[in-house]
Amino acid sequence: MGSLIDEARQYEPPQTKNISELESISVDSEVITKEFKDKDGNPFKINVVVVDGEDYRVPVSVLKALKVIAEEKPDIKAIKVKKTGEGLKTEYTVIPL
Repeated sequence: MGSLIDEARQYEPPQTKNISELESISVDSEVITKEFKDKDGNPFKINVVVVDGEDYRVPVSVLKALKVIAEEKPDIKAIKVKKTGEGLKTEYTVIPL
């Protein structure tokens, strides 16, 4: 640890990336649930996969889409997720690879 000012200058708040930022991901990747607090202190949970030490959020809509794909293609090995829109208008497209 350094001085308070050195630590402040180096500090970067933790951020969770999105699964759509990955080129592809194995469907065998482990999904874990993490709990956070919003700005008002209320707890909320998100699903994440950890890739190279980084957390990537997995939206519920991606899990729902993958479930449908896996019913038709049970031997699926990997997917890519495309994100369009922002905020409440965000949509995710799951592409089997």
